Amino acid sequence: MAVYPIIMTQSSFTHRDNLKYPYEERGLQFGDGIYEVIRIYNGEYYLLKEHVDRLFRSAAAVKINLAVTKEEMTQLLLQLLERNKMNKDGKVYLQVTRGSAPRDHVFPEGIPANVYAYVQDLPRNTEKMDAGVATITQRDVRWENCYIKSLNLLPNVLAKQEAKENGCYEAILHRNGLVTECSSSNVYLVKDGKIYTHPATNNILHGCVRMRVEKFAKDLGIPFIEESFTVDDIATADEILLSSSTSEVMPIISVDDKQIADGKPGKITKQLQQAYVADANIIEPDKVSN
Repeated sequence: MAVYPIIMTQSSFTHRDNLKYPYEERGLQFGDGIYEVIRIYNGEYYLLKEHVDRLFRSAAAVKINLAVTKEEMTQLLLQLLERNKMNKDGKVYLQVTRGSAPRDHVFPEGIPANVYAYVQDLPRNTEKMDAGVATITQRDVRWENCYIKSLNLLPNVLAKQEAKENGCYEAILHRNGLVTECSSSNVYLVKDGKIYTHPATNNILHGCVRMRVEKFAKDLGIPFIEESFTVDDIATADEILLSSSTSEVMPIISVDDKQIADGKPGKITKQLQQAYVADANIIEPDKVSN
C-alpha cells in the first residue's frame, strides 16, 4: 500500500516526518487506550497502588499488553515526581494507548504500547468542599463497560460541558431513572443515616476514592449500601455528595436548581471529608502551628 508523504495540518501542509506527534496513533484515531489520574499531596501520591492496580485491570480488559510490571510502573511514577522535584499538591495524568501504526480497526501486531505521564499542580478546592456545589441530571448515554477507564470520554465531556453551561459543577447521570454516577465522579445519596450508591457493576467506574469512602463509612459505623437510587429519590435526600481523585469528597447542595435539604453540606458528608483528610495525611493550613 502506497504511503503519500504530504500531510495537511491545520491550514497548511508539511511532510509527514516533520509532524511533532504521531498522527497514526491508536489513542488519537480510535480512543484506543486507557488512563489514570493520581492525586498528590505534599509531593506524595495518594492511593497509588489502587490506581496502578486499576490501570492494569483496564489494560487487561481492552487487551493492551504493558511492557512493565505493576512494580516497575510504580517505580517509574515515583521517579516522575522525584525528577520533577514535586513537593506540592498536584496530580499525575497517566495514559496508555495501543501504540502507533497504520490506521486499521484490527489490532496491530508487534507494536509497543505508547505510555506517558505528566505532573501538574492542583491545589485543593477547599472553598467548594466547604460550601457545596450545584449539579444537573443528564441521561447516561455511555457504553456498557464504564468500569474500564478508557479514553472514550466524549459523552462524559458533553455532560460536563452541559453542567458548566448551566453554572454547575457536575452532571449526575442516570439510565431509565436509575442514577449511575457523574460525568467524572461517583455519586452518593444519604437518607436516614445510610449511604446509598450504585453497585460496582460494569455501568460505573470503580473509583479509587469510592473504595475509600466505603471504608470510611464502615469505620464510622455508617451503613454503606450498594443499591441504586433514582432521580426522584434525590428530592427527598438528606444529603447528596460525590467523590473523585480531584474533587475528594464534595457535598452537593442543589440538583437541577432544587435545593437538597437545608442547602448546606450535611453531617455525614463532613465526617467523610474529615476521614479523607486524615487518610491522605493532608495538613490543613489552619491546623499548622506557627
